[in-house]
Amino acid sequence: MLRSPFALLTLLLVCCSSSLFVQTSSAQTAPDLQLATRDAAAQQAAAAASGFDQVVDRAVEREHFFIAQMKQLHPLVETYLQNLKEDKDINAPVPSSDVYFLGRLDMSEGTDDRAFISPTTAGLGIRMLGKLKEAYSMKFLPLGFAQMVILDQDFQRKNYDFTFVRREFLGEVRCVVIDIAPKKNAPSGSFLGRIWVEDQDYNIVRFNGTYTQAHRNSYYLHFDTWRQNLRPGVWLPSLIYSEESDMKGHLGQALNYKAQTRLWGYNLKDLRRSSEFTEITVDSPQAVTDQSQKAQDASPIEAQRAWERQAENNVLDRLQQIGLLAPEGEVDKVLMTVVNNVMVTNNLDIQPEIRCRVLLTTPLESFTIGHTIVVSRGMIDVLPDEAALAMILTHELAHIALGHHLNTKLAFNDRMFFPDERTFQRMDFARDKEEEEAADKKAVELLNNSPYKDKLGNAGLFLKAVQARAPELKNLIRPHLGDSLLNGNATKMSSLMTASPQFDPKKTDQVAALPLGGRVKVDPWNNQIELIKTKAVAFTTASEKMPFEVTPFFPFLTRFSTTAPEKPAPVQDKAATPSGQ
Repeated sequence: MLRSPFALLTLLLVCCSSSLFVQTSSAQTAPDLQLATRDAAAQQAAAAASGFDQVVDRAVEREHFFIAQMKQLHPLVETYLQNLKEDKDINAPVPSSDVYFLGRLDMSEGTDDRAFISPTTAGLGIRMLGKLKEAYSMKFLPLGFAQMVILDQDFQRKNYDFTFVRREFLGEVRCVVIDIAPKKNAPSGSFLGRIWVEDQDYNIVRFNGTYTQAHRNSYYLHFDTWRQNLRPGVWLPSLIYSEESDMKGHLGQALNYKAQTRLWGYNLKDLRRSSEFTEITVDSPQAVTDQSQKAQDASPIEAQRAWERQAENNVLDRLQQIGLLAPEGEVDKVLMTVVNNVMVTNNLDIQPEIRCRVLLTTPLESFTIGHTIVVSRGMIDVLPDEAALAMILTHELAHIALGHHLNTKLAFNDRMFFPDERTFQRMDFARDKEEEEAADKKAVELLNNSPYKDKLGNAGLFLKAVQARAPELKNLIRPHLGDSLLNGNATKMSSLMTASPQFDPKKTDQVAALPLGGRVKVDPWNNQIELIKTKAVAFTTASEKMPFEVTPFFPFLTRFSTTAPEKPAPVQDKAATPSGQ
């Protein structure tokens, strides 16, 4: 049986305390007691060392199992990086430029990534390394930030020295904290830093550090990688934070940046609704009856609506299967509550019904797919309040109310047959300038009749913050599937800016936008999302506001519970067929 080093170390401390007490209470037997105590302490120390060795052996063994698991999985990996410069007004670094990558991780033959196409990506299969070289004119190893999901491709105990630090809780998970350093003869690119090993199965759940330099003019970055318990005994990487502030390249080039990497979509096969097949039963012909509300052909207008809904559903299904769109869930209902608040007060009755969905990516964008309003996770993260959210949603609602349709060529499902990496090339839901201007005008009209009409000051302030940060954050504010928040030099809904307060980054009581990652939590296994419930924290300095900025990760780790019910797969939309109307 594997013995915990914690119990052994505690026992050692108790023995030492007892020896001190006996020594002071009986001078005649002190030499004998001291000798016995030293022998007992030596035995306990040896036992503790043996227990710690077993912890290390199990952690190494589990890491090999982890590598084997990852070779079978192909999650999406997204990195958003902000280069920094010093802002003397708030005495803190602020973004000076940004870089964005999105791809699918493939470890079947080492660490690699398959990049998604975007308007600024030159060619299929561009790797993250190439993007980094463009950004810094330096050569960075390993390939992009995808390499940081693993501690060591061939983690061997003989290559490292291990030092017990303490035990510590990460959330509700008790861990053994261990410092590890490569031995002199260890291969280049070995890990140097600290690991956290959970104390049940001895999986590594967090590691923080860097890799040893491979060769001259090659640079490894510092990073902090977190793994989550997504299934019984399965811990998979989900969040990586990376930061450098004083690294200099061979040309004297300084590197000052911070970056977030997120992984999700480990179980995409279940997003294809394969479980629905198990619910199909075959009845005798005599038992089959028409269950539709009206057993008749659709009218022309019903048929047209059903055809448009079919195109809409084809796109939504494809985006969800790829892993870019979150499955239907509670966050959608929150968004729909805001939309309904606007619709009810404006007496809008739109058929088929409006839906809301969340794009799982970071860049700030919103768009409509037929009668479905799509908002990116990053957009929800940075919006300061409900009125600002209402502004974004109402702009998209206006497109629907004005009859700005989806191209119904997408009702033919064969148009969805393309590689995942070509999604940004094959799908485009942006509107032309005239439609955008019309939607802006209509949205202002709708908002002025809504419950949010007296709360739009912060919405206008948010737009001012977007406008102020746009020159530095081109990749964050640049959309991939929909419309940009910027219309040339102006913003969407720019008329709301006139009634908003003056934008002042130095005021601690003015919150124009939030940092990234503060509102939406993603389950990396099934892509389900939920809103993060945290208490508001008062700012002590203006530098803590960090609008649109990258921050470190500190998730509350939990163990996977087998008693938690699986969330059901979404029900097929009835509006996809004429009989369902």
